[in-house]
Amino acid sequence: MPLPLHLLALAVFAMGTSEFMLAGLLPDIAADLDVAVGTAGALTSAFAVGMVVGAPLMAALSRTWPARSGLLGFLLVFLAAHVVGACSTSFTVLLGTRFVAALANAGFLAVALTAAVALVAPDRRGRALAVLLAGTTMAMVAGVPGGSLLGALLGWRATFWAVAAVCLPAALGVLAGVPARPAGASAGPALRSELGRLRRPRLLLVMLLGALVNAATFGGSTFLAPVLTGPAGLDRLWVPVALVLFGAGSFAGVTAAGRLSDRHPGAVVAVGGPLLLACWVAAAALAARPAALLALVLVLGALSFALGGTLITRVLYEADGAPTMAGSYATAALNVGAAVGPLVAATTLDSAAGPRGPLVASAVLVASALLVALLSRDALTSAPTRR
Repeated sequence: MPLPLHLLALAVFAMGTSEFMLAGLLPDIAADLDVAVGTAGALTSAFAVGMVVGAPLMAALSRTWPARSGLLGFLLVFLAAHVVGACSTSFTVLLGTRFVAALANAGFLAVALTAAVALVAPDRRGRALAVLLAGTTMAMVAGVPGGSLLGALLGWRATFWAVAAVCLPAALGVLAGVPARPAGASAGPALRSELGRLRRPRLLLVMLLGALVNAATFGGSTFLAPVLTGPAGLDRLWVPVALVLFGAGSFAGVTAAGRLSDRHPGAVVAVGGPLLLACWVAAAALAARPAALLALVLVLGALSFALGGTLITRVLYEADGAPTMAGSYATAALNVGAAVGPLVAATTLDSAAGPRGPLVASAVLVASALLVALLSRDALTSAPTRR
């Protein structure tokens, strides 16, 4: 895989750390800013909403920009949002910084997804995306648990400062490693033509399926801390351990997806989907057994990201003919799920299920995704489109 692809993954690592780190910080943020944990969960949803809005908007605005300049600009805005967030004493201001950071993240990722597939042969898109998304999974293995531990030791604000600091070498990597492209150098289809791809039923079905799977992933993972310190009876310092396990599973899952999603996407969904549903149900049932719960967290990370990585790749295949907007379609679809998932999961915290409620909600969302998969079988099993 080309070196610039790995440099893009470094930036995705910084952004992935920010996107997922709240799973281990919500209780501390809620206590510091005097809001309920469920209300603090809106920070995750605000980030996801910013990603949904920002993916197509930023991709459309930056479609004729030099790639390196656009990526660098988005990354610097992302850095600035974290500095403001670290200094904030208002939940409303913090909520706003999450939205702005998400807009920048969405713009970066939409451009990076398109740039990544342009660096490789058409039938190696899945491999390229696996390298890029490895930045996210490594964020979960190292960045998120490290941020959670840093938050436990020095407070949640220290984690925001750490993310801002990591953005600096990432920005240097983008500046040094991503080839410059003169604005408008490679003319593509008109924006109206690219947006017209959204009228394809198969593309919409795959996007919906990805949204449901990601809603389950974010719904359950956002509220892991209350499950671990509640029904499981573990100390607060076990939260980073659980996040390491989830991240390690995620890395394995996205790596497997990179090898299978180009040729066998239907098999990944047909096998991984039911297994993912069974694991969410098992996690809810065995939440009071710490060893079983931690083992399931590892498997849930692998299955969630194997399916998610496969669906991102499939969206790009189905959006063939929209070279500058395809990445934004994948980003927006998955972040609709990331926005809806924590909101749905938060409503279950006050139910009879208590802290287990988000796990039950994730199981329901995966079951819904499996029903959608029955409608999208053709989109998942047809041969990849070649440019």
